[in-house]
Amino acid sequence: MKVSANGLEIEIEDHGNPDDPPLLLIMGFSGQLSLWPDAFVEELVERGFRVIRYDNRDIGLSQKFDGVKAPHPIWQMLVKRILKNRRMAPYTLEDMAADAVGVLDALNIEKAHVLGVSMGGMISQIVAADYPERVLSLMPVMTSTNAPGLPGPDKEVRKILFQAARNRPETEEEAVAAGMRFFTAIGSPGGDERRAEIEELIRKNVARSFYPEGASRQMAAIIDTGNLRPWASRVRADTMVVHGVADPLILHPCGADVADHIEGARFELIEGMGHDLPEALHGRLADLVAGHSLGR
Repeated sequence: MKVSANGLEIEIEDHGNPDDPPLLLIMGFSGQLSLWPDAFVEELVERGFRVIRYDNRDIGLSQKFDGVKAPHPIWQMLVKRILKNRRMAPYTLEDMAADAVGVLDALNIEKAHVLGVSMGGMISQIVAADYPERVLSLMPVMTSTNAPGLPGPDKEVRKILFQAARNRPETEEEAVAAGMRFFTAIGSPGGDERRAEIEELIRKNVARSFYPEGASRQMAAIIDTGNLRPWASRVRADTMVVHGVADPLILHPCGADVADHIEGARFELIEGMGHDLPEALHGRLADLVAGHSLGR
């Protein structure tokens, strides 16, 4: 269903018992709410959460910024090095954090546990820093502070990213093929054996919404927002940072940097986890979330 959040129409799904502690899931770059595997959501519900997932602005079924151009990433990064306070993107991760709080407002939720992955983990840091009264606990997963000097993606992943930037898919089948190349490269080990699982998830997302234009504006938001250490250092919520040892997109020292800059944060490294939420790890991840947030 759609709700009005931060002045936008945002698509949400609300799972579980409304009386259970709310858990807000924030998805990553260009990812729809359906990238949260249904089975993982069910695991969280079984552990006693009311689980809310939503489409970020400019993706999925949420409001789009049609016709609004984003700067070219290379040009934007060069300008930001010289003019650090120059705003070039149509919106920033701060705006997307306000969207997340707007979702809570629309559902009359005063406080929630917050779990964000990748870009969603970046947004979650801003939510916890700027809206501390709304956050019961914080769980940034497979994410970063984007601080200068942190390692970038593996060489093979960088190659795929550059190819994707040059050749934006124009059809749904091209989007599925591009998604398979990308998710097989960044996913947890054993991707060849999980091709059917990965393809099913990608096809489900492409069929739900095919909108590559939103990705360029979301990337511009990440670049414009820049270094998140100033936000991380202001987080006071009970925090557990989770990262996969095998993540080739956002390497685990980036997750360690998030934990290092949040007072009292716990850092959990998971063997056999890449930049995804594979079915084999759903139970363990759900246990970590419940243990951290609910003490179970």
